[in-house]
Order: sequence, then structure tokens, then C-alpha cells
Amino acid sequence: MTHDDIATRGLVLLGCGKMGSAMLQGWLEGGLPAASVHVIDPKPSDWLRGTGVNINAELPASPAVVLVAVKPQMMGEALPLLRAMGGGETLFVSVAAGTPIAHFEAVLGTGTPIIRAMPNTPAAIGRGITAIIGNSLVAPAQMDTAEALLSAIGEVVRLADEEQINAVTGVSGSGPAYVFHMIECLAAAGEAQGLAPELAMQLAKATVAGAGALAMQADETPEQLRINVTSPNGTTQAGLDVLMNARDGLPPLMEKTVAAATDRSKELARDA
Repeated sequence: MTHDDIATRGLVLLGCGKMGSAMLQGWLEGGLPAASVHVIDPKPSDWLRGTGVNINAELPASPAVVLVAVKPQMMGEALPLLRAMGGGETLFVSVAAGTPIAHFEAVLGTGTPIIRAMPNTPAAIGRGITAIIGNSLVAPAQMDTAEALLSAIGEVVRLADEEQINAVTGVSGSGPAYVFHMIECLAAAGEAQGLAPELAMQLAKATVAGAGALAMQADETPEQLRINVTSPNGTTQAGLDVLMNARDGLPPLMEKTVAAATDRSKELARDA
């Protein structure tokens, strides 16, 4: 499946909130014709109306791709609209959290190629990371197509089996919230040491953002970058002695945090 195939047969985007809008913007900037995109969304934004894509109009009978980007609680209402496209040549890609491939197969038919994707919220600014896994009917070219489409919002990794989605959810899916809370805590700790709230928050945001960018761009590992900052018996060492404590520091806390999110992801999948 190629870019030309999508341009000819069409792409259906079910749901166009922040995630859907970020993807759509990337596709259009990448040269996908607006006329080839069909969006279904109950409350189209002004930005969406200005893109020139087809909105809540008649859909192609057999589009190349249907990308499902509605909230999980809206899935039961929205997905049956697309049942007629199942079991054929159309690839379904879902970025909806907590909805397993089996659920889509039950609604769309077992002969449907389905890819489940787990993005995260930095995708809204093109800095996300998305994990993908397909069922047995997904051809290699279709995996390549999904990866190309999802690359519009950041990095893409492929998983060996669907069960790994739960751990990915615990690390990168929920992970941005952990980092946001770390920013909150770092700023609050600065306040406790006498800094003004605005200054403490500015320092905390810039420090976390800068360290993350450096970790992405540097050739060294995060471990080596940490060592580079740490002078023997210096200020950083004093702080890390607390943070890296194996009993009550960050390592056991982070392990419990990711395990809790992973376990909840498994529970939600069982309930879906």
C-alpha cells in the first residue's frame, strides 16, 4: 500500500480531536491531497473546516485506510458505522486506548486487517512515540503504511505481540503524566528552598525539557549523562544519594508506578 494508493482510494479518519488533528496536519503537510481524506467528527473545529478535507460526507466504499481516533467511550457508537468496510481490502488502524484487536474483529469481522497503536500526548506537537502491533491479516506493506502515517506525530516502534501494549501504556502512554508531576514536584521543592513560585516553575520546566532534549540528541546513554553532571561529593551527588536510594528513592517508586499503570491497562482490556 502506497501514498498513491491512499490518495486514490481515500483515508477515513474517525474522530478529529487533538490526536486526530495532529496526524491530519502531518499528512496534509506531507502531500496527501485534502480531497482524499474523509473525516467523521460530531463537532468539527474551525481549523478542520479550513483544511479542505471531506467532513461528515458520504464515505468511499472501500478506502485504503480507516484510522480510528475516537475516545474509547465513543467507540461503541462510532465503530458500527464502518462495519461495511470490514473483512476486505481496507486496513483499520486504531489509536484508541484500551480497546484490543479482538474487539475490532468482533465488530468488523474476523477477515479484517487491524493494527492497534498506542501513541502518547506529546504527539499533539509531533514529539510522540507510538507502538504498533497488527493481527495476522496485516500485510508487511500495510504495517509500513501505518508506520508512515503515524510518523506524522513522532517516533514509531513495532511490538512482538499485543500483550506488550500494556507495558507500553505503563511507560510511554501514561509516562508524560509522570514527567509533568515531576515538574510540579521539582518546582514545589524549589519553593520550599525559598524561590518564588513563578521562578521555581520556570526553572523546573526548562530543566526537564532541556534534559529530555539532551537525552534524545546526545550519543551518550542517560546513565553517562547523569555521571557527567555528578562531581564527586558535590551538590548533584548529595541530591542523587536521596533520589537513587534503592529502598525508598525513585527506582522502587518508578517500578511500582509503571506496574500499577500496566496492571490497570490489562484490567481495561479484559473489560473491553
